[in-house]
Amino acid sequence: MSEPTASRRKAALVFIFLVVLIDVLAFGLIIPVLPHLVDQFTGSKAQAALWIGVFGTVFAAVQFICSPIQGALSDRYGRRPVILLSCLGLGLDFVIMALAPTLWWLLVARVFSGMFSASFTTANAYVADIIAPEQRAKSYGMIGAAFGVGFTIGPVLGGWLGEIDLRLPFWFAAGLALLNFCYGLFVLPESLPRESRATRFDWAATRPHAAIVLIARYPSIVGLAAVVFIANLAHYVYPSVFVLFADVRYGWGPWQVGWVLFLVGVCSVIVNVAVVGRAVKAFGERRALILGLGCGVAGFVVYAFAPQGWIFLLGLPVSALWAIAAPASQALITRQVDKDMQGRIQGALMSLVSVAGIIAPISFASVFGLFIGERAPVEFPGAPWMLAAVLLATAALIAWRYAPRAQANDALAEPG
Repeated sequence: MSEPTASRRKAALVFIFLVVLIDVLAFGLIIPVLPHLVDQFTGSKAQAALWIGVFGTVFAAVQFICSPIQGALSDRYGRRPVILLSCLGLGLDFVIMALAPTLWWLLVARVFSGMFSASFTTANAYVADIIAPEQRAKSYGMIGAAFGVGFTIGPVLGGWLGEIDLRLPFWFAAGLALLNFCYGLFVLPESLPRESRATRFDWAATRPHAAIVLIARYPSIVGLAAVVFIANLAHYVYPSVFVLFADVRYGWGPWQVGWVLFLVGVCSVIVNVAVVGRAVKAFGERRALILGLGCGVAGFVVYAFAPQGWIFLLGLPVSALWAIAAPASQALITRQVDKDMQGRIQGALMSLVSVAGIIAPISFASVFGLFIGERAPVEFPGAPWMLAAVLLATAALIAWRYAPRAQANDALAEPG
């Protein structure tokens, strides 16, 4: 199979960017309307809150199970069919959600949404297939920018559409995903040659606990995998407590919170597009990783202790520099793994991220409740942010100890 031309690679990268963008945008679109739709089914805001928690846990659990399956499928059968099937499935799933007549129907649809939106696994492996090792951090930065754009535009657009009809954001998300599928049919080449594919589909490697087992086979990435897990654990402080924290600490309502989230997204996009590539080039992947984590620590400390809202806002550009860390860690990991294992390793990493998504919300919410409640040892609404800062500081120490210092382009670690 011939290598894709430069123009084809560029078109493929644009499509991968759009895959991630639409997945995240679709998720952001329904953030402001899903609770209201659930409330219509339950008739009780308390019950609706409980079910939204169930939805979040189920979604993360399904991604935990399905991410390694998608990765293994892409290693065996190629990236293109897996990515296109994910786009098609996600589009059809949002149609089902838009038509859901009952709460249980909506919950089942969320299960399928978790299955198909695990395409980040294959998208990361695709980038590793077609981009030279020294250029991967910049490309992963562009994928990070897709996250920022999606979470910047999604909630604002979803809220506007939801004012017209609660189900309209689901239809809009479905249309985007299905258009993306049609676009990919024409522009997305296969990135993994047949001779580089796994010889068989390894079901053992797709078991949930196999993520840890697979990563353990590569001692050179164990520390980096721990960094990825801890950093994602810390990142869940935003969706877990931000809205409640802003209300308790500064009296911000939905309008103010929406614009703050917009600023968070803008800062993230700027860093991923304009800073990541330059930072990695200037400092190297290892130092860029540690620098990014350090900026995240500093930003979270500002959040924790900011007595006024404008001081909190000063922490936004500082914490946004944390975005340097993710592409740097991805680039370091892909250097240590053979080509036919990239999909499975990315699937294993996404499984770790999903585990973080399962355990983090209740952890941060519990800490927040403890430090604002009547039995609080000390009144400290910023406690969840301090917990997140401690987690990132721990990740930075692990990165300093275990991130590879040498960056030989073609050096691959053999599994231990």
